[in-house]
Amino acid sequence: MRILVVEDDPDLNRQLVGALSDAGYVVDSARDGEEGHFLGDTEPYDAVVLDLGLPIMDGVSVLEKWRRAGRKMPVLILTARDRWSDKVQGFDAGADDYVAKPFHMEEVLARIRALLRRAGGHATSELSCGPLMLDPKAARVTVNGQAVKLTSLEFRLLSYLLHHKGRVVSRAELVDHLYDQDFDRDSNTIEVFVGRLRKKLGVEVLRTIRGLGYCVTEPDNAA
Repeated sequence: MRILVVEDDPDLNRQLVGALSDAGYVVDSARDGEEGHFLGDTEPYDAVVLDLGLPIMDGVSVLEKWRRAGRKMPVLILTARDRWSDKVQGFDAGADDYVAKPFHMEEVLARIRALLRRAGGHATSELSCGPLMLDPKAARVTVNGQAVKLTSLEFRLLSYLLHHKGRVVSRAELVDHLYDQDFDRDSNTIEVFVGRLRKKLGVEVLRTIRGLGYCVTEPDNAA
């Protein structure tokens, strides 16, 4: 899953990027509203962490422009402002949730997990398909209760497919959501990681839809 952090404070920006990266997300960052707006308008993100008090273009303006352009990714706003009217303005601009500064990083991570879960239509934090279970908080994957050891990219690939369970996901979409903007992207490597995942999981939940992409389905429905 790919996250954008737009925060002008360099230390907080670095802390957010580090915490989200350690949690298994691919993270891009910006330190002003203009750059943040550009990235959010041109790159596909699964969620955004957006500060309201940004230079060049404030966070509310950034969010309003994204929503007018039809950008639907969930947005968590960060604000040091105490007035309830600022929070209302953020929600009216299209925010999905907010955290007031100062905050505990675990709260930000929990809220991001909740936003991603709701965006994917999942009611619980764990993602499952037949005997396969993925716990985003613990970064743990099990099959029939037995832990399966995955690399970070294999975990991100499986997490993205499980978040979109039942939908065919193209290789190009996977590349867009698994690598940051500076990575040398090659969609052919996705096929390699899918093959490794199948061997490690040992259950028929990951289907290849020839010419279209990949789809996670319940074992009884898999071909």
